Amino acid sequence: MTTFDTLHDDGVSQTTRKGEWRPGAASRLRRVPVGLGLAWLILGTVVLWAIAPSLFTAFNPLEGVGGEQLRRPSAEHILGTDALGRDLYARIVHGAVHSLTGAFVAVGLGLVVGTALGVIAGSVRRRLDDTIMRLVDVLLSIPPLLLSLSIIILLGFGTVNAAIAVGVTSVAGFARLARAEVVRVRRSDYVEAAFGSGGTFASVLWRHILPNSLTSVVAFAALQFGSAVLQISTLGFLGYGAPPPTPEWGLLIAEGRNYISTAWWLTTAPGIVVVLVVLAANRVSQSFGRAAA
Repeated sequence: MTTFDTLHDDGVSQTTRKGEWRPGAASRLRRVPVGLGLAWLILGTVVLWAIAPSLFTAFNPLEGVGGEQLRRPSAEHILGTDALGRDLYARIVHGAVHSLTGAFVAVGLGLVVGTALGVIAGSVRRRLDDTIMRLVDVLLSIPPLLLSLSIIILLGFGTVNAAIAVGVTSVAGFARLARAEVVRVRRSDYVEAAFGSGGTFASVLWRHILPNSLTSVVAFAALQFGSAVLQISTLGFLGYGAPPPTPEWGLLIAEGRNYISTAWWLTTAPGIVVVLVVLAANRVSQSFGRAAA
């Protein structure tokens, strides 16, 4: 078979086999869905907000300016100011680190603990499997918000404690999904062949079962990230998250609700940010799920 390269007008090398044209990197990039590209752009922006907020705003998120209270959005304050004269855009940007850190902690806790329980349940004998899954069923029977509030009351208020509470509520979902994937992969022909060729349980689990089971779990983690942002913002709105004057997104919405008739931007702007981050995380999760399928 003859294989040769041709250089097209865009400078991208394309490989042709028997007259077949294969798209290069530029063409593949153009095929990325617009929605997925916007989702990655939104997530990348808020991550940069959390890493280097000073690159996006020069205002102090904690100090107000006299005479600048409840200013409408303008060229100087693009999202307006709050009741203490603090720039709202600066508070949203600096609040990204609190909301995103809490979401990462929550998803990490649920991913590690839930996946470990699911892998154990799907790999061991029936009695231990039944015990673990009954525990998971108990967690699933409790409403997530009620379980989160109960854990926060025990641990105390704060972003980290709120993240731990949200992470505990996601353990059951990760455990059920991980167990289902492990059971599915264990019944595959190549796993049976690995056992038949003399492979130990530990080696087959590490080399074959886990790599082929965790793709769906990673996609679920992306979905849970958006859910974690929403739940942590909800707890912050209820007053169980970061204390004032911390610019956490849920707390920003709560602080602006008393001025919703006169200063609508105080609740609208952080609310839109939360919605966009959740939708972006869900869109990225869908792309991971399609790749896993």
